[in-house]
Amino acid sequence: MRKRSLDALGLGWQPPRRVMIAASVLAALLVLAGAAAWWTGRGHSDSASAPHTGSSAPPKSTSAPAPKPPPGGSKVAGPPPIADPLAFARASAVMLWTFDARTTSRDDQLAAMHTWMTGETAYADWDSVQAQIPDPLLWSRLKDNAQHASATTSEAHFPSAFKQALTENPQAITEAYIYAVTVRGKTQLVWNGGGGGAEDRQITLAVQCRPGKDCRLAAVAPRVAP
Repeated sequence: MRKRSLDALGLGWQPPRRVMIAASVLAALLVLAGAAAWWTGRGHSDSASAPHTGSSAPPKSTSAPAPKPPPGGSKVAGPPPIADPLAFARASAVMLWTFDARTTSRDDQLAAMHTWMTGETAYADWDSVQAQIPDPLLWSRLKDNAQHASATTSEAHFPSAFKQALTENPQAITEAYIYAVTVRGKTQLVWNGGGGGAEDRQITLAVQCRPGKDCRLAAVAPRVAP
């Protein structure tokens, strides 16, 4: 029954068993074009938080609370208490695009990122999230160059493929409450010797926002949705 209900969202992709359900939720996004973002770090959101109801319609955003203090001794902030998928996706994108190799080890970066993940392992694709940061060798070179980046988001929206799938089967979302959200923004990079630059970014995320609970990250979509 689970496979049938997910298939109702246009899910036909067959990934490895370990991430089968999470990947299936994203399969409706196979029409997407572009590349996923690469960097991670501290998250915050200038979007919104609003509790879910049982409605299948995508929720609207209001204003969001500040992110939680970093977990343990980490310099990377934990997930903010946001119940709206658009707002949480914006916060997650900032987290994925922000880093400071001067003060944060790669292991600490990964540990902090993991606190943003859904605890429902059937829907979590951790590999797609941790793949957003450089490998250990490149991270060490970033540290040598004192490289760090900040990020902002300009907008977030539900991709057309996702909205169409919801229109065709409004009840399918109530199984896992996983929303596809495309976020656009910009990163500002700085490194030794006064170097720096800005880059436009775009990413599509799968976020889980069950009614009455804060959202959590489920996966990074393989491509960026229109």
